Amino acid sequence: MAATYLTPGVYVEEVPSSSATLSAGATAVAAFVGFTALAPHDDPSDPEGVKPRLVTNWTQFEKLYGGFAPGIMLPHSVYGYFNNGGSMAYIVRIPNTTPATESGVRALPSADRTLGPALEITTVEPNAPISINVTAEELPADAPDDASPTFSIDVIESGKVVESFDSLTLTKGARNVETIVNAESTRVKIATKIDVDQLTADLASIPAGVYSIEPAAATPVPVPGRAFTGSETARTGINGLVIAEDVTMVMVPDLITAATKADGSVDLNLWKSVQLALINHCEGQANRMAVLDAPPGMNPQQIKEWRSNVAMYDSQFAAFYYPWIKVSNPAATNGDTEILVPPSGHMAGIWARTDDTRGVWKAPANEVVRGALDVENDITKAEQGMLNPIGINCIRPFGTRGIRIWGARTLSSNTDWTYINVRRLFNMIETAIMNGTQFAVFEPNDQKLWEGLKRTVGSFLRGLWRDGALFGASAEQAYYVKCDSETNPPESIDLGRVIVEVGISPVKPAEFVIFRIAQIKETSA
Repeated sequence: MAATYLTPGVYVEEVPSSSATLSAGATAVAAFVGFTALAPHDDPSDPEGVKPRLVTNWTQFEKLYGGFAPGIMLPHSVYGYFNNGGSMAYIVRIPNTTPATESGVRALPSADRTLGPALEITTVEPNAPISINVTAEELPADAPDDASPTFSIDVIESGKVVESFDSLTLTKGARNVETIVNAESTRVKIATKIDVDQLTADLASIPAGVYSIEPAAATPVPVPGRAFTGSETARTGINGLVIAEDVTMVMVPDLITAATKADGSVDLNLWKSVQLALINHCEGQANRMAVLDAPPGMNPQQIKEWRSNVAMYDSQFAAFYYPWIKVSNPAATNGDTEILVPPSGHMAGIWARTDDTRGVWKAPANEVVRGALDVENDITKAEQGMLNPIGINCIRPFGTRGIRIWGARTLSSNTDWTYINVRRLFNMIETAIMNGTQFAVFEPNDQKLWEGLKRTVGSFLRGLWRDGALFGASAEQAYYVKCDSETNPPESIDLGRVIVEVGISPVKPAEFVIFRIAQIKETSA
């Protein structure tokens, strides 16, 4: 409604634009569901640390979840993801141990380490995430030469100082560290491990620093498939990722940990049920893809039969990779410095790297797998010939060209969605349009709104065509946007609907490069 003007003069009015600018959000945000060495304790509303948590680098993951550990695969996958170009990842921890029943213990050294530990600190509560910060204090200028040095102790729990004790000494007296701390602390207890009567002034101290008290070892417990599926309401497991709307790829690298039986065999029924839950989640969200790992220990013929006769997946929102890859193992405890890991985390990192360097429309294939030392099975060209048509993307060594992804297909039987990059391009465009056209809600449903929507979507698609995401010698060949009285008849308007038809021609990968070479023969005149 126009403003009322009563006084002569010049007036300026701001007129809102009938269109907006669309922009594509992050196209490579991963989500990992599985087991971790530790649980984060910095969120009081999530005491078990099971809700999706965003990390942006390996160091941040280590601080929250503890890094590598024997018997779990998720840290290896996360490390491979960041190493191959990933930059954002949600971690969904699945509890796989019972809490420790014993207290954590840490020995603090004396000033002369040859004397052995000076103190032994024990947590009052089992499995408590506690660290001890020791700080040396300066003696007064008038202190005698044989005065015992003093130090302070801060008790740190979940990153916060919860208790502080100052002017402590190792020697006997009113400020003896064992006497003071044991009388006042509710978090730790201290036992003196050194003969204090033999200490001299230069030895009666503890080196300054932060000393973490490792929790007692927890007991592993079996994890059923439904634990991976989780709950949307409780924000746990795969279904808990509904709150992470920007996720574009999801994987479950610790499926092998849960599916391995006592005799060392793999429970393929559990394997299939969890992967189906992952596929169903991605299809329901319709903006992300499942990155699936092949079961380990299968040769090409076995994986073909399992894919065709047992798994029988058919989804445009899933990609399947084979075989497993061999990487270095920082968590080795038996001298084995190499380990086979599921490839999904490394593949997701390559998806992110390709998006960053080329664009989401480029097929994430013919790229080197960083950190891969070898593959579980060396696949021949003929063997891939029977795997590629059924949507199994192979990882193959190519000598001096390194170990590369040599496939870019989804698991869909619909030829419109054969390629990963086509599905992901549509996911990106649909998300950008949905988020960028919210201005149209409750606007008058007339020609002005229709034209504004056409301009908004059309300019976005033109930019993609110029970047090489759409196929066509001209913009008209690459896409169209239709929003007029034909797509919006009176009965549709009466229902409060605005219908915009968008058609795009995606660029598809040159999967088979064929040169036709003929011999030219001279003919007599």
